[in-house]
Amino acid sequence: MEKTLPPIPVKRYFTIGEVGELCGVKPHVLRYWEQEFTQLRPMKRRGNRRYYQHHEVLMIRRIRDLLYDQGFTISGARNKLQELVQGERDRRKAGVVPLEGMEAVEIDQEEFDAAIHQDEEDKTGPEPDPKAAARTVDPSQLLHLRRELFEIRELLTVGR
Repeated sequence: MEKTLPPIPVKRYFTIGEVGELCGVKPHVLRYWEQEFTQLRPMKRRGNRRYYQHHEVLMIRRIRDLLYDQGFTISGARNKLQELVQGERDRRKAGVVPLEGMEAVEIDQEEFDAAIHQDEEDKTGPEPDPKAAARTVDPSQLLHLRRELFEIRELLTVGR
């Protein structure tokens, strides 16, 4: 059942339909998995609409791999995820660098910046003055972004 999944776009939030397409899973399955895997908690907005963050999309792909490709049961996949998370915590406490053994991934900064800018423009319209936007960066947003990046790094290193 090995199926190549599409790359995850550079966005902050994904709808349940987008996540379904990115992970090869139907939306009703995602809602079920939310009940079974406590680590999976999408943000809910108006009308209980779900919005998933990048690290949750990665986690869903990992769950999908455990269930569909490796043949785990729901209970077994839940236990395996818990083991992976606990192992990562133990490695961190022991002072092991989380990215150890991973190959470096080269990111084209211009492409990344363009994707971020396009995503923001799609949501808000064109930016009137780039200098004004730079002055309005909220430090709490940067802290939130940093936490998200650490979560993503954790998800990428778990099980390697």
